[in-house]
Amino acid sequence: MKAMCLTDSSESPKLVEANIPQPQPAPGEVLIRVSAAGTIRTELDWYPTSHDKSGGPRHNAIPSHEFAGTIAALGEGVTDFTLGQHVYGMNDWFADGALAEYCITTPSAIAPAPLTLNSAEAATVPISALTAWQGLFDRGHLHPGDRILVHGGAGSVGLFAVQLAHLHGARVVATASGQDTVFANQLGANQIIDYHSTNFEDVVQGPFDIIFDTVGGDMLLRSLPLLKPGRFAVTVSSTNENSPDERVKNAFFIVEPNQRQLMEVAHWLDTGRLHTWVKAALPFAQANEAYAGTISGHGKTVVCIEAAA
Repeated sequence: MKAMCLTDSSESPKLVEANIPQPQPAPGEVLIRVSAAGTIRTELDWYPTSHDKSGGPRHNAIPSHEFAGTIAALGEGVTDFTLGQHVYGMNDWFADGALAEYCITTPSAIAPAPLTLNSAEAATVPISALTAWQGLFDRGHLHPGDRILVHGGAGSVGLFAVQLAHLHGARVVATASGQDTVFANQLGANQIIDYHSTNFEDVVQGPFDIIFDTVGGDMLLRSLPLLKPGRFAVTVSSTNENSPDERVKNAFFIVEPNQRQLMEVAHWLDTGRLHTWVKAALPFAQANEAYAGTISGHGKTVVCIEAAA
C-alpha cells in the first residue's frame, strides 16, 4: 500500500511517499481503508512520533491518528462492525497512523460515521471533538448554567468546546485572536476577548466553573485566580505537561478513544446542532503541506487518501 512515512533526517521532519506492506488485523483489531485523514500540525514533533512505547527510537512513522473510511477486514472476535461499513475514529498514538491507504485500529476507537458528513468533514472530528467532550464532561463535570472560560475558542479543539458547552446550557467566555473573535461568536460564545490585543484577566470577571485551555504558555496559570474553588481547570497543551506548578500539571490530559462518545458526537452532527469545518482538503501527494503551518482558515486540514491508489 501507499503511505506517507516520516524521514529520519536530523533536519526538520519531512514525509516521503513509500510503498509498504499492507497491515493485517490481529484478533480484536480492525483494518480501515482510509478515505481521509485529519492532521494536527505539531504531530511530527511529538514524542510518540519519534519513540515507541518502550522509549526506543521509532523509524518511518506514519502520522495522523484520526480518519474516516470503511471497514476492510475484521480481526478474529470482532463482531460489532461489517465489511464496507463507513466509520470514523482514531487509533493509538504509537501505532502507524492514517496517512496511508490502510491503517489498524480497535473497535472501541471507531463508530459509524456521521451520515450528513462527507469523508473529509468526518475526518476533522474524532480527536478534536473527543478532546472537547472529555475535557468538558469527564474532567470538568459540566452542568447547565456553569460559566466556562475557553482559551483558543476558534481553534480545532476550541470550536467544539465552545459549541458543546453552549449546547449544554453553559455561559461561555472565549479567547481568540484577531478576526477569529467573530467566528467564536458564531459558535455560541457569549463573550469573546482578543487575546492578542487584550489581557483577558483585565476584562473578565470570575469565578468560572471550568477553565479549558487549548493555547498553552501561561494562559492557564494566569486563569487560575478566576476558577471557582472546588471546580476544574483543564489543559490539552503539551507545554503544560511538565509544568512546575502542580495545579497546571494536574490539569493536563491526553484524549482517549471512546466509541460511545463518538456516537453521541455523530448524533449532534447529524441533527445539525453541532458543526465542523474543513480548513483545507489536500491530495495525498501534498501531505507535507498539512504540517507546514501555512494554511489559514477555521477547522482542520485533511489529507484525502482514496485518490492515492
